[in-house]
Amino acid sequence: MKKEGEKRGLLLLIFTILLLVYFLNKKDPPNFPPGPPALPLLGNIFSIEVKQPHIYLSKLADVYGNVFCIRLGRHKTVFVSGWKMVKEALVTQADNFADRPFSPMVDRIYRGNSAGLFFSNGTVWRRQRRFAMAMLRTFGLSRTEQSICEESRHLHEAMKGEKGEPFDPVPLLNSAVANIICQIVIGRRLDYRDPNFQRLLQNLTEMAYLEGSIWALLYEAFPDLMRRLPGPHNNIFSNLKSVETFIRREIEEHKLDLDPSNPRDYIDSFLAEENHNRGSEQGFEEANLVLCCLDLFLAGTETTSKTLQWGLIYLIKNPHIQDDVQAEIDRVIGQTRQPTMADRPNMSYTDAVIHEIQRMGNIVPLNGPRVAAKDTTLGSYFIPKGTSVMPNLTSVLFDKTEWETPDTFNPKHFLDAGGRFVRREAFAPFSAGKRACLGEGLARMELFLFFASLLQRFCFSTVDGVELRTEGITGATRTPYPFKIHAKAR
Repeated sequence: MKKEGEKRGLLLLIFTILLLVYFLNKKDPPNFPPGPPALPLLGNIFSIEVKQPHIYLSKLADVYGNVFCIRLGRHKTVFVSGWKMVKEALVTQADNFADRPFSPMVDRIYRGNSAGLFFSNGTVWRRQRRFAMAMLRTFGLSRTEQSICEESRHLHEAMKGEKGEPFDPVPLLNSAVANIICQIVIGRRLDYRDPNFQRLLQNLTEMAYLEGSIWALLYEAFPDLMRRLPGPHNNIFSNLKSVETFIRREIEEHKLDLDPSNPRDYIDSFLAEENHNRGSEQGFEEANLVLCCLDLFLAGTETTSKTLQWGLIYLIKNPHIQDDVQAEIDRVIGQTRQPTMADRPNMSYTDAVIHEIQRMGNIVPLNGPRVAAKDTTLGSYFIPKGTSVMPNLTSVLFDKTEWETPDTFNPKHFLDAGGRFVRREAFAPFSAGKRACLGEGLARMELFLFFASLLQRFCFSTVDGVELRTEGITGATRTPYPFKIHAKAR
């Protein structure tokens, strides 16, 4: 009995200490952003709507304003909503919110904030971002138009092979888009039926989902506990190992016939830079090459493929818009000549439809987290140095003060009274500021050429009696629910 009493006393002491630590940590500075009540130690993590967290966060903005705070475990994150506030953080105060905060998951995958393209900070991030953008220009934009046109032909043949029967377009779209980044990173395209290629795409898709799921939030909030528990979060790291194996195999093959004076792709160029920059602390080490390739594959495949998927859904749900796009294609390009980027200025309606697909598709609902480099203010609230800040891109793309019909698929958002294409400042699917998507130019090219060529060749519809869903499955990217289509040759 005495021992039992001692155990209960010890547990009570531990619990009291934990509560004391919690309340000391919870104390906010004056004029800190408000937020919903949080549970001791757990924070708001179990209040977040699991399937649509971006919608939950947008609703919180309606209650607490466009700058508010929620707690994940013991950690506070300030969420920024609406174009005005997001622009203030990402553009006006770009230097202050350029860096990423510490993240237990990032620390495990990227060995801290000193590797990769998207989660690194400081000198490594600046140097590697400049290098990657230069490589995209050298091996991407300068010759990618031809690569996309060639890949479009492979995609068309694969769709024709379905012979008008209903099929799942996702594997074909994933393969086509991934082959563009493959040509930039590894110097060649891969066959759609290659099992290693399909395994790579499956790993990337699952990683993109899990990294934005409740499992990732739990890992961030309770890393010591989650590291020891079974669960889907462990698949992030097993998928990572599989992708790393694929990339390392490619690197070893590149080394066999590397000519530093004549690099063929991103890997060749990185290896050549590694020879010239040993010990420079700019990130030119082989371990970092693997992580940079991972980032390029993730960003270069998932977002563009998802946009094409949502595009098919919105065009099938709005057949009159599909008809109008095809009428413009027939008028400007015809039905035999391959579309080119030179056609885009003459195709305002098609361009507007693509932009509206990106807006409504909302591929990246939340932006990557930032950290305040110094004390500052957002929306009159005090943001202390070291505070994690998360921009809500959903709140920008559906901002009621920026879009005439924010919840309706409406290409007129991007057309003036004369039917000419107009750019909208609040169109920010690629984010904004210093951390804006480095492959934005490449993605825009892919979307125009793939969409124009697909709609030039096919009419798309779904199975009779089936209503395509627009809610989406939300992870780091927003994915359509599984669907099937008919692709009827025009």
